Amino acid sequence: MNDETKVTHFGYQQVPWQEKQQKVAGVFRSVAGKYDVMNDLISMGSHRLLKRMTIELAGIRPGHKVLDLAGGTGDLAIKFSRLVGETGQVVLADINDAMLAVGRDRLFDAGCSHNTQVAQVNGECLPFEDNSFHCITIAFGLRNITDKDAALRSMLRVLKPGGRLLVLEFSTPVHKPLAKAYELYSFGVWPKLGKLIVNDADSYQYLAESIRMHPDQDTLQGMMDQAGFARTEYFNMLGGIVALHRGFKF
Repeated sequence: MNDETKVTHFGYQQVPWQEKQQKVAGVFRSVAGKYDVMNDLISMGSHRLLKRMTIELAGIRPGHKVLDLAGGTGDLAIKFSRLVGETGQVVLADINDAMLAVGRDRLFDAGCSHNTQVAQVNGECLPFEDNSFHCITIAFGLRNITDKDAALRSMLRVLKPGGRLLVLEFSTPVHKPLAKAYELYSFGVWPKLGKLIVNDADSYQYLAESIRMHPDQDTLQGMMDQAGFARTEYFNMLGGIVALHRGFKF
C-alpha cells in the first residue's frame, strides 16, 4: 500500500495519510497565539510541573547539544538554554511556522538567543547529521506525527551514542474511575474553553480525540525498543494521564 492509498487517524476521523500533516498544521496555526494560556487552563498548571520533571531526567550539562522537537512556544528550550551554558546549544524545532514564530520571540525575550537556534523540521526525517545531540525531548508532540516509527528511528539516528530521548505525552490512565473522570473533563470542558479563549472548539475536540488514538504506555515503549533504543522505561504521571518515556542510544 503506497502513501496515496494509506489512511491514518486525525482524531477520530480517518484521513488520507498525506493529509494529516496539513490538518495538524491547521490546528496549531489556529491556537498558536493563545497556546500557553490554554495549556495552563486545561492542565490547571500541571504541564509546568511535568516539564520540570522532564528536565530533571534529561541529565543536561554545560556544553551539551539539545534538540527540543515539536518544541512549540519554547518552554523546554528556554530552560535547556540556561543549563547548556555558553558552550552548549539548543535547537528549538517544530514543523509549524506559527508555533515557531511564538517560540522564537519567547527565546529572544528570555535572553536565550546566544545559544539557541530555531528550525522548521519534519520529525519523520530530521535534517541533522548523525550523532549530533546529547539529548532529544518531544513534549506533547509525538501523537501529532503521522509516522511515529519513522520519527523514532530518525531521532535515534541524530542522537550521539550515550544520548537519551525523552517523550512526554498524554497516555492511558491506570485506574478506571480516573479514566472516566478525565474523559468527561477533556471532552466536556476543553472544546468549550477553546471556543471561549481562541474561538476554536474544533481544535480542542481534536486534542481530546488524538489522545485516545495515541499508543498506550507499553505500546510506545515497544515502539521505542523496535526503533533501536536501549534501556527504555516510562514513568506514569497524574495517574497515567501523562507518561514520560525515556530511552538511550548505545
